[in-house]
Order: sequence, then C-alpha cells, then structure tokens
Amino acid sequence: MIWYPYQQMKTMKEPYKIVDAEGVYIYTEDQKLIDSVSSWWSVIHGYRNPKITEAIKNQADKFSHVMLGGLTHDPVQKLSAKLSEWLPGDLDYCFFSDSGSVAVEVALKMALQFYVNRGDMKRTKIMGLTHAYHGDTFKTMEAGDDEDYHFILEVYGENKNAIHIDTNIEALEEAFARYHNELNCFIVEPLLQGAGGMRMYDISFLKRARELCDQYDVLLIFDEVATGFGRTGYRFVSDVVLPDIIVLGKALTGGHIGHAATVANHKVYEGFYSDNPDKALMHGPTFMGNALACSAALASIELFEEGDYLARIKHIEEVTRECLEGFKDPRIKEIRIMGGCACIEVYDSSVLNGYQQFAYERGVFARPFLSYLYSMVPYIIEDDDLVKIYDTMKAWFTENSMP
Repeated sequence: MIWYPYQQMKTMKEPYKIVDAEGVYIYTEDQKLIDSVSSWWSVIHGYRNPKITEAIKNQADKFSHVMLGGLTHDPVQKLSAKLSEWLPGDLDYCFFSDSGSVAVEVALKMALQFYVNRGDMKRTKIMGLTHAYHGDTFKTMEAGDDEDYHFILEVYGENKNAIHIDTNIEALEEAFARYHNELNCFIVEPLLQGAGGMRMYDISFLKRARELCDQYDVLLIFDEVATGFGRTGYRFVSDVVLPDIIVLGKALTGGHIGHAATVANHKVYEGFYSDNPDKALMHGPTFMGNALACSAALASIELFEEGDYLARIKHIEEVTRECLEGFKDPRIKEIRIMGGCACIEVYDSSVLNGYQQFAYERGVFARPFLSYLYSMVPYIIEDDDLVKIYDTMKAWFTENSMP
C-alpha cells in the first residue's frame, strides 16, 4: 500500500489516477486536466517534453547511473560547467544530490563546517524567516518555521539552533546586531515563500541582508528550489542579490526526474580546500550526479535559454493580473501575484473544502492547501488554458455563495 505525502491515510480521499501526460495536460481515464501547479512547481516545460525525453533515452542507452565516489562522467561534468557559467557571480562549485531537501541539508552543513574549519566553534545558529519552508528532513525542518508541516519538532522543546524573523528590515537589523557572533548563515526563500503560504516580499530586504552578511561575516544562502528558473519573474533572484550558496531543485530537470544542486562560491569552497582530510565535506548521496538527471538538466537549461522564458513568464504575469486583480469576495483575504505564481488567500480554510473536485470537473488540476488557493503553471501554457484556471478559481466564489 502506498503511504501518500501530507495526508492522514485513514481519511484521505482516493487520489486521481494519471494514465498519460503531455504538455500542460495530465489525463485520467475520464478527464483531461490542465495542471495548474506543475507537479509541485517543477514541470516548467510541460510533460513529456521531447528534447528532455530524448536526452534521457540517449543517456540510458549508455548507462543510467554510476557513483561519483572515485568516478565521473560527461553529463555531470557538462552540467557542473554549465551551471558555473550560467549562474551569477562566482557561484562555481556544484555539489549534487537527489532532492531539494537534501540539497538544503548540504548547504546548512557547508555553512556550519565552513566556520568549524576556521576554528570558530561558536557559530552554531541558523537564521531564517518566519513561515519558512526548506524541506522535511530534520535540519531543514529546524531551519524552517512552519508548524503545519514541522510540528513534530515540538517534542524536542525550544529550538536553540535557529532564529526566525519577519521580512522587514528593522527585524533583520535587530537580529544581526544581537546574534551575529553566533550565526553561521542566513537562509531564505528569496522573494517568494512557497509552502509557507505563497508569501511575497520586497527585494530591498534581500539587498540589506547581503550588506549585513558581509558586515558580520555570515554566509547568505538562497533556497531557490522553488523560486529558481523564473518563478518569481527573475531567472534567479540570485541574479539581483548574490548569495554565497544557492540551492536548486524542482525545475532543474524540468520536472522529468529528481535532482538537485548546492552551488557554492569561491569563498565557501576554499574554506574546505586543504591538505587536512578533516576539513573535507563528508557528504555523498548515492544518486548524486545521476547521469540521466544531469542529461535532463542540460536539456532543460537549453530549453530555458532558447525559449525566451523570461518573456513568457512576464506575459503569464500580465494575463494573471488581468484575470485576478480587482476580483473581490468577502471570504478572500488577499490576492498575491508574482511572476509565474498567483495566490488567493482566504480567511477561513474551510472555504476551500471541495475546490479540488470542483476544478477537476471543469478540467483543471489544483491542490489548494490550508488557506491558499494558488497556481504555479508550466511556462508553455497558452492564454486560453491560463484564463481557464483563473475563471475556475473565480467561479468557486461566485457559484458558491456565502451562507
């Protein structure tokens, strides 16, 4: 029996069974659905993309996987070189893993050991944002601040290894002034906090964070697992504010196969580069640098480059604003739009009960959570399908009057 994610298995409804997928559509036996959430925000080129599929098949004809311990291969070398060339600044050193959560774990481990390697044993604390989500492994839960996902940590009592602040500059400055000698890193989902409720904030906060990290010698980590590859309207938020470490996942392979990367700058890498074996980064996921995943990622990046994706995303945002801005209902708390993301937050989460089936019957797959009804569409979506998603959202409110 399958144990499904984020579900109480005793009470969950039967999941929709997918029998095929292509472009922006997923198919059940009786319905064609626009995927409004890109399979947890990853399938940016749509399903069954021929270029990515071909890259995977071609590599599989040679070999699917070899370990990176003592071995290497062309796809991982080419992907590392491409990311080094493609990412901003001196983000040049790629450590691969098999999921975004593990890639964040690696970033947090790098940050802690960076200072330990210098002989500084006091910088044991992480600073992050309130409502942060960085994954479901234990250190990423600790770095996060989302009680809906990570309430299990309450059994340990007070979290002494992490500090969480709101996204305002005053709180940022106060926290650095108070804790800077104890911090090894400040980790954020830049501009857009995904699982914490599609919360959006201003770039000025990140610019000030970069200044304070420089002032107090604290590493800045951008978790761009969800925000990278155009989701905020920027290619990467790191193109505007440069972190010391960037974490990539989800759309890295166009959602065709799991893979992630933790990419460090020269300063961080040189903190480990030594004749002393004790200063090495002792981490090694079995499937890091998987040859199929690297091949998929290279094809995905090429599609992004050739397809003028930032213009596509700008157009998606414009259409989204035309559809949603100004829409009102007493049950709606706020509508937020940024790049390829839109969110309708309601006051009472029960308002969204039944929406998934409502949308299914109208040819849209959606997965609202808590008080958030949102879209994270594939970038290849046509206007008619995009408008259909938002018409379905609005119909939920107009066709279901308040009691």
